[in-house]
Amino acid sequence: MKKEVFLLLLPAVLAAGCSKDSIMENGSGTNGSGSTTGTVPTVTPVEDEEDDNIENTTFARTISIVFSNQGDATVMGDENGIVSVDGNKVTANNSEFDETVLYELSGNSANGYFKTYSGNRQAIYLNGLTLTNPDGAAINNQGKKRLYVVVNGTNTLSDGSSAAYTASDDEDMKAVFFSEGQLVFSGEGSLTVTASNAQGKGGITTDDYVHVMENGPAITVTAGSGAGHGLRGKDYVRISGGTLDISTKAAMKKGVNSDGYVFIEGGTTTVNVSGGVAYDSEDEEYTGSAGVKADNFFGMTGGSLTVTNTGAGGKGIRAGSYDYYAEYGAINDSYITGGTIKVTTTGRESNSVSAKGIKIGFKEGSGRSYVYAGNLLVSGGATVVNCSGGEGLEAKGDMTVSGGELYVSSSSDDAINCQGEMNITGGYVYAFSSGNDAMDSNGNMVLSGGYVFSVCTKGSPEVALDANTEGGYRLYINSGATVVAYGGLESGYSAAQNVYSMSCSAGNWNGLWNGSAFIAAFKAPSGVSSVAVSAPSLSQGYTGVSVGESLCGGVWAADEISGGSVVSLGTYTNQGGTPGGGPGGGGPGGWH
Repeated sequence: MKKEVFLLLLPAVLAAGCSKDSIMENGSGTNGSGSTTGTVPTVTPVEDEEDDNIENTTFARTISIVFSNQGDATVMGDENGIVSVDGNKVTANNSEFDETVLYELSGNSANGYFKTYSGNRQAIYLNGLTLTNPDGAAINNQGKKRLYVVVNGTNTLSDGSSAAYTASDDEDMKAVFFSEGQLVFSGEGSLTVTASNAQGKGGITTDDYVHVMENGPAITVTAGSGAGHGLRGKDYVRISGGTLDISTKAAMKKGVNSDGYVFIEGGTTTVNVSGGVAYDSEDEEYTGSAGVKADNFFGMTGGSLTVTNTGAGGKGIRAGSYDYYAEYGAINDSYITGGTIKVTTTGRESNSVSAKGIKIGFKEGSGRSYVYAGNLLVSGGATVVNCSGGEGLEAKGDMTVSGGELYVSSSSDDAINCQGEMNITGGYVYAFSSGNDAMDSNGNMVLSGGYVFSVCTKGSPEVALDANTEGGYRLYINSGATVVAYGGLESGYSAAQNVYSMSCSAGNWNGLWNGSAFIAAFKAPSGVSSVAVSAPSLSQGYTGVSVGESLCGGVWAADEISGGSVVSLGTYTNQGGTPGGGPGGGGPGGWH
């Protein structure tokens, strides 16, 4: 297994040309102005990079336990007598012998559980198990060391709708599958976990970390309207492979949840959330649901993530909280360097809890004194966000796009919003808003490279590209950027290359020509007949061109552009965000 997948990789380290084997020993966070605000303790996903691989562990013995609806559970291979059986309520106490034991669980029981105690790492081999505990957790690991979970065949775990989850004072029982120690999933089988309780208890929860290995199983988690989170790792959640299908229905609850970070590097993850806003008595505030929530940062380097949130005040991805910042003095940068992300949110604001597609960081304070923290770095991957009830993507700190594809649409607010400085140096960006600015930065907006297509149909005073002129900041279009905008540019913008007005063909591909070759092509939304354009050595435009592979949700193309009819470039007069009609919402019909 590759060494780098066990390390916390920061895009800044990779961009600096350091080895992918580099370990982040001290991560610093920044506020919107870019100043260092603190140091986060060393993040070490595992004590040893090979420890999460079960093949590197030798087990002293295998104990087989077969559950049954016709009688007591049966036990084989327990030479030390560590397993006790009460009907199908099975407890394995390995604390005295402290061996590494593999428990093979199979059979079927509608009234049982498996609980284990150990001071050493253990393993559970799920081999065709159907187990329901109507009173609480079906599997409960009270050991604080690593628990390997190898999934073979078809397995199901569930609680009951009236489960009380009563535990002793010195024990937790927080989910249908609960572990005090690390949970490491592997195997080629399937595991279905259903949380039906009304006690806010989750599907799969650990008070340490969760790691779904590269050879991970198919895991389905369903948490009902009174239950808790879908998949929770207190320290972090790391998805290296497998197939995860997670659904939560309760207000405030999250599909994937961590007090630390969520890191996805492989596999296929699908999250559906429908819970709305409720009052959190512990935090003394109203809170909404989220598909993925990480109090520190969210990182994506590979695999696929699809999130749908229909709840009021709901978010697709939420990373970086004030609670984490207050404890450590900073939050690490969230980043997307690879993989595919698709986020759809349809809820609207409720009890002052906003709905957003992706929210990075926080704003905390009162009056005129606020702290903003939470940077977002995008250097790869393909990210698509469609939000109908709030901002599509918001970074409370700075936002930098140096590569990849970023498609964001909102029908009620900004498509892309940044409280700090927004820098685009590469990649493909598409922003569409029919409810506010398409791209809005409270600091400078600096476009120095890449391809930016920004569409605002709201009308004045909203614009396609908006920097905080009132605060002394500016929109900069530097040499090297390719920009297409509909709806006006921020007043007082500065351009190091010419900005033109170009006629375009709505619903079709339009090309930008530099005198000898096509620079790029863009697909204009319905109703858009004229745009502002700027690109290196831009000399004329084309309408009705043909393209090969399209990018960024199907609105940008950079290769295999041909044909079309020439259109001249005219002098651009800033409309100030007053377009003469335009598309009604939802973008140009790309990936939705």
